[in-house]
Amino acid sequence: MDFEIVDNPEQKRYEANVAGAVARIEYIKAQDKIYLTHTEVPKELEGKGVGSELVAKVLADVDAQGLTLVPLCPFVALYLKRHPEWKRLVMKGINIE
Repeated sequence: MDFEIVDNPEQKRYEANVAGAVARIEYIKAQDKIYLTHTEVPKELEGKGVGSELVAKVLADVDAQGLTLVPLCPFVALYLKRHPEWKRLVMKGINIE
């Protein structure tokens, strides 16, 4: 599924409009860190890979900004477990097994 993400700093979340529904990842930014706190995919988009694609696009943006990632959201942590190439963004001391 192909879609664009938008950083909505006023709402403190990344958003993706997919087939008229909005999937999102909420965050808190502090200095050079970004805490990804919650991922939400509308029911009608579940099971279509939207959540995983959303996380991948957000991680690419985090990387491009040079931010350190603190994955508080269980879905993001699971994605990192399955895609260890992104673990390089995670703050030292946080163990994702």
